[in-house]
Parts: sequence; structure tokens; C-alpha cells
Amino acid sequence: MGEVLVLVEQSDGGVKKVTTELLTLARSLGEASAVWVGPGYSDAAAATLAEFGAGTVYVAGDAAYADHPVAPKAEVLAQLVAEKAPIAVLVASTADGKESAGRLAVKTNSGVITDAVAVSPDLIATQSVFGGSTVVHSKVTAGTPIISVRPNSIAPVAAPGAAARVDVAVDLSDAAKKATVTGRTVAAKGGRPDLAEASIVVSGGRGVGGPEGFGVIEALADSLKAAVGASRAATDAGWYPHQFQVGQTGKTVSPQLYIANGISGAIQHRAGMQTSKTIIVVNKDPEAPIFELADFGVVGDLFTVVFQLTEEIGKRAH
Repeated sequence: MGEVLVLVEQSDGGVKKVTTELLTLARSLGEASAVWVGPGYSDAAAATLAEFGAGTVYVAGDAAYADHPVAPKAEVLAQLVAEKAPIAVLVASTADGKESAGRLAVKTNSGVITDAVAVSPDLIATQSVFGGSTVVHSKVTAGTPIISVRPNSIAPVAAPGAAARVDVAVDLSDAAKKATVTGRTVAAKGGRPDLAEASIVVSGGRGVGGPEGFGVIEALADSLKAAVGASRAATDAGWYPHQFQVGQTGKTVSPQLYIANGISGAIQHRAGMQTSKTIIVVNKDPEAPIFELADFGVVGDLFTVVFQLTEEIGKRAH
């Protein structure tokens, strides 16, 4: 079996969930190897990569790589592709991941596929396009297949690997150094889990009526220790920050429980949450398309229903 390189998505030295998904997928295609670029590689990171089957971890740990966004990742990957001749390279379909994929494709004269939701053993990628209404099967025919995979498309499955560390050094080109990080500000984090990795997501849409309407959504989310999401209509209206948008042009989520409140169910939104394990819908319009996806549905005013639900959960928590 050939080697499959997986670019690690990490934050503060911790491995993000999407990387465990990519390693799970990589194991179904060949021998999974992780690629860590930047400082901060730790025993905890190594343990996570080993838990999900990384046989080898290529560590390009020079602190200088962190001084330049994205480009160093592509150059590290390009060197590994030239040296190791992997059968494929997998990256997360995040902003950084897709840019890394594009840069790598140019450097290696390879084809690139973005936003895959599955990849078969013969490296045929499945993509869900036009809001999930059309399924496309694609295959790279030139160079090394480079595939970005949408987060939450693959269920992570643990399988022990050696995670043998191999240090890698790459002399960055002048082009890779043109963009330089001049400062960093730590993002303020609330008490809620990350939207893309949460096991419970409570979302609000146009039905909340305005920014103040998200107060009931946040209260329900906090009672369940859940993440808060929003529809595109709500974020475009400025009612909630865009980083919380769920949908094809936002974040793809696949939690154990998804509660959609006041969301009509436009195809764009459905594409970002339809793989959730259990879907509960609260909407006053019984004809809302999102009811087609619902495991449980409540026809009613969300301010009444959600308030009562939050109150009842509070009673049971004590």
C-alpha cells in the first residue's frame, strides 16, 4: 500500500478533530502519515496522531515556518511529495487547507480536488455540489492527487499507529517569505465548544427576528453545553457573526444533535447540517422544507417553545 500524506490542522499544539477524520480516511486508502508544520509539536499531539493511525509523523518544527502564513506548508508538502512519492495528499477544506492544496498543486504539477465528502480506495472523490442537490465523482489524472476534505464528512475511528517522528527541514523560498506575520492577537474564547467540533449544535435563523432573538438560542445552547450556529440569512442580516454560519458557504457540522430554530431549510443550509445524527426542528411554518430532514419537529413559535425547553432542561439538570 502506498503512503498517504495528511496535513495536520492544529491549534496551540493540539490536533483538531478534522485531522483525526483525515487520518481515518487515509488509512482506508493506504499507509497514513501525518505532516506537522510549525513549532509546538508535543507528546499530546503525538499521542492523538498515534491513536488515529499515523504510522509516521513528518515534523517541520522550525519556528520560522510560523512567521509566514500558508506558504511554508505547501513547500514542506512539495518536498515530501518529491521525496516520498505518496499516492495522495489529504488536507482539510478550511481556508488554510485549500490554499495549501492550491499552492501544492502548482508546485508539483498535480491535480487538485476540493470539498470532497468521501474518497474511494481507487482515489475517486465524491463531492456534494449545488447545495447537496448533485453528487459529483472526480479523479485526479495528473501528478499526485491532492484532495481537500470537508470537515465532519468522515467519522473518526481510532486505530493505533506508531507515529514515528521524522524531522524535516525545508529552506523556504523567497516567495514563501513575502507574506510575513507581524503580530498575533489571541482570540477571546467563550465557554461554548467549537462549532465544527461540537456534539450538540443549536442554530437560529430568520425566525429569531433580529440580533436580540439569539438570546433564547444562546440560553438553550448553554443549558445543553452546545455550540451556537446560525443560518446564512441571519448572518447576512448582521444578526450573528459570520463565523457561526452553518451551510455550504459556512461551516459543515455533523453533531449528535442539531436543533434548528426558525430556519426554513434552504438547500444551502441543509448541505451544512444534513448529516447530523438527530435533527430537531422548531418552526411556526408547518410547510418549512427543513421538516423533511427532521427526526422530531415542533410547529410553534420558537420563543415559546425554546424558552419552555430551556426551562425544562434547567429543572432536570438540578
